[in-house]
Amino acid sequence: MSVLIFLFISYLLTCFGLSKLFPKAGIDASKAWIPGVNFVEWCKIIGKKPIEALWLLVPIVNIFTFAGMSVDLVRSFGKLGLGDSFLAAVYAPLKFLMVDKEGAKYVGPTLVLEHQYADKLAEAEKSGDKYKMTQLENGNPYKKSAFREWGESLFFAVFAAAFIRMFLIEAFVIPTPSMEGSLNVGDYLFVSKAHYGIRTPMTIAMIPLLHNQIPFINTESYLKKPSLDYYRLPAIENIAVGKPFVFNWPVGDSVYVTKQRPYAVDYVGPNELGSDPELAAKVAKKDFVVRPIDKKDHYIKRCVAGPGDSLKIVNRQLYINGKAANNPKEMQFLYKLTTPPTASISKKKLDEWGVDMGDSATGNLVDPGRQSLVFLTNEQAGKIKGIDPGMIVEHYDIGGSSLFPKDTTLTRGWTVDNYGPIWIPAKGSTTALTIKNLPFYSRVIGVYEGNKLEVKGQDIYINGAKATSYTFKQNYYWAMGDNRHNSEDSRAWGYVPEDHIVGKPLFIWFSTKEGSMTNGINWNRIFKSANVD
Repeated sequence: MSVLIFLFISYLLTCFGLSKLFPKAGIDASKAWIPGVNFVEWCKIIGKKPIEALWLLVPIVNIFTFAGMSVDLVRSFGKLGLGDSFLAAVYAPLKFLMVDKEGAKYVGPTLVLEHQYADKLAEAEKSGDKYKMTQLENGNPYKKSAFREWGESLFFAVFAAAFIRMFLIEAFVIPTPSMEGSLNVGDYLFVSKAHYGIRTPMTIAMIPLLHNQIPFINTESYLKKPSLDYYRLPAIENIAVGKPFVFNWPVGDSVYVTKQRPYAVDYVGPNELGSDPELAAKVAKKDFVVRPIDKKDHYIKRCVAGPGDSLKIVNRQLYINGKAANNPKEMQFLYKLTTPPTASISKKKLDEWGVDMGDSATGNLVDPGRQSLVFLTNEQAGKIKGIDPGMIVEHYDIGGSSLFPKDTTLTRGWTVDNYGPIWIPAKGSTTALTIKNLPFYSRVIGVYEGNKLEVKGQDIYINGAKATSYTFKQNYYWAMGDNRHNSEDSRAWGYVPEDHIVGKPLFIWFSTKEGSMTNGINWNRIFKSANVD
């Protein structure tokens, strides 16, 4: 709602600014307040054809059209400086009021005047009149320095790129093997932000083209204020259960950021502290960063369940609403391989089968006479087993510590392979609340939906009132990686709120082997669909 209020107020201020400038150009000030008419008259003032005002009705194009018309309007009042154009492009209403306050006079339609001046220069050059050319060039009010030409070009390029990245399409790279097989480490993707509804910016004071950190100095690249409330434009399509999607890491609001990775404050345990010395120091100092929704880290997983679904995993098979779900074609699990001394495994053959050596959890897969752990698809496991009659290939049980909702009384006996049942909240649905089931929904109620949640004895209070039930304000989703034994996903941190959804993966535009150019390029993956089954 705050986005709509901001746009409405900005429109009123624009009309007010135009009402001050229109009379200076011989136009009735009242026309500045008539929708449509104001933009037609604006076009006339700057030298555009009135019909070109229709571009303001075209989404996305209208933003660039409005910025261009704003710059041309202040130039029509003699404001030709770089600062004038910059402010007009960034926030036109303010610049219009400044032009009026400065008492600027209407010079004429800048597009026409600039064209006429260019014609005079061309005519002088054609006639060979060097004196006249020198006079025209020296007195050219529209002449721009090389620095300004480059500056304006760079500003427009950054603005266009930032706009496209913010609203339409953003490039991502797969940094971890959680989707390995389907989407590999080193895959570069284009992700559409329009398919699931464009999410308007919440954090508006930021360095363009950076997500949440400035490289090398490792500080946040944005200011938390001013900010806007969450708002999403209508979607082209709904989020499809069974397809990959990109979202902001739900528990990434408070994080310890080290050189290795960010760690959610509430999800740091002995394993994390033992594997990252830098983390221990930050935890001791409580040196963590609090991030708004749109500045949380980006994750890509498969949406395996949607609002209102019930989910359960039994012996590695996922069930949705009691029915076995279709498994991803390239789904992987951790296998233990026992290679007989006589077996010979070709690295080239493994590469042909899509088994990256980087997938090996322990040991070297090609060494005979030893055991190793490796993440494989069922098809890959079958091919490796067929190498030698003595080859032993078996599923490896990795246990189930630190599972959502982090309550051992609820998750007793649960593992990543045998998990649930769990219900996914849907907007408008109501669930009974008890002390026993509260861990499933406490973060939803208190963090994702912004309520004050308190527990007093055996009673639950929401915003100061005793509660025995709760009605959800938005939809939620369940995300899992296709590399089921090597994925930090909803089984670890729970639901993905709708306001965290970023977009739909489109296709892979570049891919490096195991995430490094030194290992080569995966030519067969370039332009492959990223919206894989």
